[in-house]
Amino acid sequence: MKKVKVEEALGMKLCHDITAMREGFKGAAFKRGHVIREEDIPLLLNIGKRHVYIWEDTAGEIHEEEAAKRMAEMIGLENAHYGPPKEGKIVLTSGISGLYRVNTKLLKKINSIEDITIATLPDHYPVKKGTKVASMRIIPLVTKEENILAAEKLCRKERLLKILPYRQRRIGVIITGSEIYTGRIEDRFEPVVRSKVLQYPADIIGVSVCDDDIAMIDEQAKELLKRGADLLIFAGGMSVDPDDVTPAAIEALGADIISYGVPAQPGNMTLAAYLGDTAILGVPGAAISLPTTMFDVLLPQMFTDEKLTREDLVRLGEGGLCQRCRRCHFPNCTFGRY
Repeated sequence: MKKVKVEEALGMKLCHDITAMREGFKGAAFKRGHVIREEDIPLLLNIGKRHVYIWEDTAGEIHEEEAAKRMAEMIGLENAHYGPPKEGKIVLTSGISGLYRVNTKLLKKINSIEDITIATLPDHYPVKKGTKVASMRIIPLVTKEENILAAEKLCRKERLLKILPYRQRRIGVIITGSEIYTGRIEDRFEPVVRSKVLQYPADIIGVSVCDDDIAMIDEQAKELLKRGADLLIFAGGMSVDPDDVTPAAIEALGADIISYGVPAQPGNMTLAAYLGDTAILGVPGAAISLPTTMFDVLLPQMFTDEKLTREDLVRLGEGGLCQRCRRCHFPNCTFGRY
């Protein structure tokens, strides 16, 4: 680039967008490629630009717009799209509703390369169509091509970002508790479960209320499995009280329990398991009294083809403490980042 005083830049082309900020506006006052005219000079001076950069071809260097395009292309994010560079950066936007995944180790390596910056939503973030998921740019107006080549090489070995599409799920709900089964109190789990799962492509094929009896719980679970359930949600009976037998019933069913209990609150006693390809969630009582619990955090992944792992659940500790905000902003908050 060549640095030129604005008064001496008449007829020259800008090699970068020039940003202006004023009340209620931040954007490009002059676009890359703009040919500077006499009337532009006072406007440039008014926004504090006494010099401008004019592009001069230099071997081995890449302009910010080309760098941003190459970063977007190297990521190759499916189910997303991006527009042309704006003010030197490109933004990736989700084209579907799904679960956003980030290879955090790879992201750290790429952002450690000189001049390169990629900012994204956190890993395991539920997104909707139109959600902005990542933005990328280089810090200076130009960078050495070797920096972009290094990032591209890393992305050929591993995927940096992906959006897992939600899949249709046939859901069976089993509500346990002698107080509900005998009619002593009214069930409050079913409306909560319905309201949350129906935010996803869900078909609730059956809801059963069971006594605190392992044989009864397993019988109802097997019936729902016969009817094609590929997601079982067990609500209630998840504490350590002697009458709460839901975890034992899930184990007796033959499920592989990934974790009974997670390092997060509310929802400490959440259970995650799999019976073959059928996902199982054990939901503790906090779900009926609080707007957001671990049920909300883990539910999106139940609608993808990617299974939860023990490592996923252990990672819940950092960000696992809900701040119980007066007005819940989940998922736009610190809770449940894993």
